[in-house]
Amino acid sequence: MDLVVENLQKHFDEKEVLKGAGYRFNSGKIYGLLGRNGAGKTTFFNCLNDDLNVDGGRFYLEEDGEERAIGEDDIGYVLSVPEVPGFLTGREFIQFFIDINKEKIGEKKDLDSYFDMVGIEEPDRDRLLRDYSHGMKSKMQMLINIISKPKILFLDEPLTSLDVVAAEDMKKLLREIRKDSIIILSTHIMDLALSLCDEIVLLHGGELSLVSDMDENGETIADETLKEKIVEALKEVE
Repeated sequence: MDLVVENLQKHFDEKEVLKGAGYRFNSGKIYGLLGRNGAGKTTFFNCLNDDLNVDGGRFYLEEDGEERAIGEDDIGYVLSVPEVPGFLTGREFIQFFIDINKEKIGEKKDLDSYFDMVGIEEPDRDRLLRDYSHGMKSKMQMLINIISKPKILFLDEPLTSLDVVAAEDMKKLLREIRKDSIIILSTHIMDLALSLCDEIVLLHGGELSLVSDMDENGETIADETLKEKIVEALKEVE
């Protein structure tokens, strides 16, 4: 399964944000989407999620050589500013999500097993979500996507609000669930992208491009050299 983006264009008044962006994202990989602030990473996600109308181009899923439109159930989206219903407890929220999606969810676990997966402690499971920290709300957003298992998962700066231990646990979890999905993680933190992602894709100048970790001889380059390569590539569009 591939997510194919072709010649994607989006502008706001006179500002062109996406100028023919194209890329093929493969199932089973975690992609790091890197770009400077304002480069259009969130806009890119919102276009593919149909939260924004595009001005040109197209995107679709390709499975077994056949193209098909991306459906609502194909995409999961973890926002940089998590949105959760504050009037529900953590336990009520997860139970409600499972109840309304019961036809789509395969093998179900007990609720406490789900909370264990993302490190929500027992006393917090019955607290109102409005009293959760930013990081805990992000964990809840992540959890509903783990339960629903979308084919495509967009993560918009998802780990920046987590402490070191929680972030490492979340990275481990993402590596485990990538097998049957396409995960695209937007971030401006290069160390995170390099430690977690299978491929680094730059969004710069309104276009998408792969950053190769190979030198001209086909040898893998060191992370520090790759960082320098990324910085230089981003500077070129100034």
